[in-house]
Amino acid sequence: MITSTGAGSFIPQVFKKEQQGHQIQKGDHARLSSFIGAIAVADLVKTTLGPKGMDKMLVSGGPGGSDVVVTNDGATILKKIPVDNPAAKILVNISMTQDDEVGDGTTSVVVLAGELLREAEKLTLMMKLHPQTIIRGWRNALKIAKVALESCAVDNKDDEKKFKKDLLNIAKTTLSSKIVTSELEFFAKLCVDAVLRLKGSIDLDMIQIIKKQGGTMRDSFLDSGFILDKNFGLSMKTEYKNPRIMVANTGMDTDKIKIWGARVKVHSMDEVAQIEIAEKQKMKKKVDKILSHNIDIFINRQLIYDYPEELFREAGVGSIEHADFDGVERLARVLDAEICSTFEKIDDTKDDSKDDEKDNKDKPDGKTKDATTSKLGRLGTCESVSELMIGEDTVIKFDGVPKGEACTIVLRGASTHLLDEMERSIHDALCILTQTIRESKVVLGGGCCELLMAQAVDQNSVKTKGKEALAMDAFARALRQIPGILADNAGFDAAEIVTALRSEHSQGNHWMGVCMDTGSIGDMRKYGVTESYKSKLQCLTSAAEAAEMILRVDDIVKCAPRPRDTGRH
Repeated sequence: MITSTGAGSFIPQVFKKEQQGHQIQKGDHARLSSFIGAIAVADLVKTTLGPKGMDKMLVSGGPGGSDVVVTNDGATILKKIPVDNPAAKILVNISMTQDDEVGDGTTSVVVLAGELLREAEKLTLMMKLHPQTIIRGWRNALKIAKVALESCAVDNKDDEKKFKKDLLNIAKTTLSSKIVTSELEFFAKLCVDAVLRLKGSIDLDMIQIIKKQGGTMRDSFLDSGFILDKNFGLSMKTEYKNPRIMVANTGMDTDKIKIWGARVKVHSMDEVAQIEIAEKQKMKKKVDKILSHNIDIFINRQLIYDYPEELFREAGVGSIEHADFDGVERLARVLDAEICSTFEKIDDTKDDSKDDEKDNKDKPDGKTKDATTSKLGRLGTCESVSELMIGEDTVIKFDGVPKGEACTIVLRGASTHLLDEMERSIHDALCILTQTIRESKVVLGGGCCELLMAQAVDQNSVKTKGKEALAMDAFARALRQIPGILADNAGFDAAEIVTALRSEHSQGNHWMGVCMDTGSIGDMRKYGVTESYKSKLQCLTSAAEAAEMILRVDDIVKCAPRPRDTGRH
């Protein structure tokens, strides 16, 4: 169908009439819309960057504002804010990716991408450079920046003492911008000790974090073993030595009559009592099956009602009910147990199952000793189980667990909001430390890496012919914005600091960066400002790729909302 809007003017109708509400933005309008959305998100988190960054208060949950989060973690902020602009959503996604991949640098990656797009806006809309020309220049600049970054990376993995110092410095640098900065040394050492207990593993499930309100931040501590934030049942024994532990996920509440959508006709209360007795007998059989495995402690993810708890108490078995799912999963791994849901056949320990496998291999006919046993569950054990008081709360500590690297960080603080932010801070530090153990190269922080990369890009841009050189200059300017933002957020004179840094770097002093203690430039080696090479590389690559993706857009098509089905008559 072709509609006429005037003499000699015909506009083809592409979209259906009943789907009005679609929007199309083309050319410079689409590009400008993308730039504005992405830069707005970058500017939102820009003030949180660095050791002197500010916090954001995120309020949700209706008019009363029941849910309040105070944080300066870029990923947490972007996860919680409502974003409608499609380009802004791309930046939110790269922040999430940075958080999943490395754990730190979630703000830096968004800020760098925003600065790249700010430079791209000048080149496309003011200087009329084609986006593909800018992208070619950016790709050249990215290669040069990666080489420069690798050239300044240091690997001290072979020297245990230096490597531990690197880990401590990385923990300090990561936590210096967090809420725990007032106890920086204490928490940095706590995080490093926890990660070193993993003995080269990067399995963070072995590190449990528990938050307990009360006390001060300094009252937080690292404890060996696994602490479960639960209690034993009423009047049960609270200390065990080398117990046999069953971890289960099963319903233990069938002593109550639960008949949904059905009617039961009885003629007297005696018949109701008979139904209750039948239900109790059913539960007693289940408990007897569990007790037949000669266990000492029974831990269930679901509730344990009064009658089965009474049966466990009479048998001298400790029971723990309603352990949260994450806690049960981690506890099973730490105790070397399997979560049981049926109780016919259970392995005693992992060693027994290994012996069975060995016996199976030795059998000539290939028949297994007991093929179903390992599928149905396995009991766990540890050296001791006891109750522990933290503040006014009682928790259960599993000590001497088979997974010897397991440990628990107990966080103390004045309020739940403070504890939540402390947990996010500690989690970021643990993530970046485990990644550093895997990729042991480290680089200096304080903006000196960005200055070094910008200088390398500048030196190559003057040798480049064509308009790509303008794009490379823009890439270098975006990198130089990072130390300027660090200085701005601390209330220092950013222009003076960045020009002083450029002068030092031009003389080959590539270890000079923004010093937060003196409000000027300083030797980052002296102050121990160290960052993970992998985090910097991931941040640089992700920011460049996201900015390139947004820059390539020339049309934005928003589809019409799906019409409501009014029904047929």
